[in-house]
Amino acid sequence: MIANKHEVMRTVVGVAPVAIGTTGTGQVGKIIDRSGYSGVEFLIAAGAITSTAAVFTVTVKEGDVTGTMTSVADANLIGTEVLAGIAAGARTSGVGSRVTKRIGYKGDKKFVQCGIKSTATAGTLVSITGLLHSPRYAPTTNP
Repeated sequence: MIANKHEVMRTVVGVAPVAIGTTGTGQVGKIIDRSGYSGVEFLIAAGAITSTAAVFTVTVKEGDVTGTMTSVADANLIGTEVLAGIAAGARTSGVGSRVTKRIGYKGDKKFVQCGIKSTATAGTLVSITGLLHSPRYAPTTNP
C-alpha cells in the first residue's frame, strides 16, 4: 500500500524559468516521455507581468514519436489551453500576474509537451513543470 501521494508522482522540467522578452517569442517545452504513467499535469508559473495588453498562450502537443508532435484534442485535456494561459487585462497578483495555472493531459500518446508564447515585449519570467501521475508501478523513485 502506498503511504502518501509523494510516492506516486514524478516532476519533470518542461520549461526552466526563463524571461520571455520578444513579441511573439515562445518557449517550446521539453518533450516528456510518459511511459509508465497514465497522466500529466502541467503547472505554468508566471512572474510579474506589467503590460496590461500582454497575452500568454499555452499549447499542449502529443505524439507517438518525438518527431511528429501535434496539437492535443480538447477531449484529451483536463481544462483548456485558454484557461491555462493569461489574458490581457488588469494585473492583480495571483490572477493576471505572479500566478500559477495548470492544464492536464489524459490522452494515450507516449510523448507530450507544453509550451508558452507571449505577446509581451517585457521579459516576464515563466516556467512549466510536468507532474507525471498515476504510475503503472508504485512507489516511484525520487526524483
